[in-house]
Amino acid sequence: MDQLRETLKGHHLRTTTCREDVLSTFISKKNALSHGDLEGALGENYDRVTIYRTLKTFLEKGIIHKVLDDEGLRYALCSHNCSEEKHHHDHIHFKCSECGETNCLENLHIPAVQLPKGYQPENFNLLIQGVCPKCN
Repeated sequence: MDQLRETLKGHHLRTTTCREDVLSTFISKKNALSHGDLEGALGENYDRVTIYRTLKTFLEKGIIHKVLDDEGLRYALCSHNCSEEKHHHDHIHFKCSECGETNCLENLHIPAVQLPKGYQPENFNLLIQGVCPKCN
């Protein structure tokens, strides 16, 4: 519980039960979660708008980052020193075709891509699909 409060405090956020529960869910699950995944994990304790606002705040403060997979948008904990100003996520994401989990592969970085003149990248996403070690 202290780790949760320290994380929130370190990102200049007030501690609320919802924020603690959402952050705790990310920590315990250890894989990328969708809004629906969080709704299922948290039961009827919070309405979908409250969860959405919590995700938006965590994203803005650098606690979580977006993960795009074949089913849509998911979120994962930031493991680097992310902040409101900059997310540092040039790593690859892996989606298991057996269990459906999407995980960050922190040590594998997205290769440099030379875009044509006039294109200005804002973020990168790379998803690899296959079978994870747990299911293999």
